[in-house]
Amino acid sequence: MPFYQFTVTTGSISAQRKAEIARAITTTHCQITGAPSDYVSCSFVEVPPGNLFLAGEAAPGTRMVGLIRRRSEELKRELLLKLAQAWSSATGEPITAVVMFLVDIPGYQAFENGVLLPEADQDALATGRG
Repeated sequence: MPFYQFTVTTGSISAQRKAEIARAITTTHCQITGAPSDYVSCSFVEVPPGNLFLAGEAAPGTRMVGLIRRRSEELKRELLLKLAQAWSSATGEPITAVVMFLVDIPGYQAFENGVLLPEADQDALATGRG
């Protein structure tokens, strides 16, 4: 269920290293949450230079919005910090060059494989997996 969408500037390091970023994000999500890797989706949207803004001014960098099922505040804090570090390792850029947002939703607000999803802590019961 986790869905990580990146908005990257065309030609940027992030745009050139999508596969590496996706692998790093997937690995990190699974290590922190215990979810299987086939649960993790990553998407990249490339925009031309001058299409990302900060304080009303064009700004370089990468933006990420991650949707996950409800988790504890402690886990979300750890996950977000580790995702930023994973992105930095995959791109070679400092974590100050990325802006990330993590949004959690109840399981029933996600639909996958023909069903509404259970809460994250119910995965092992519903699927036999952790």
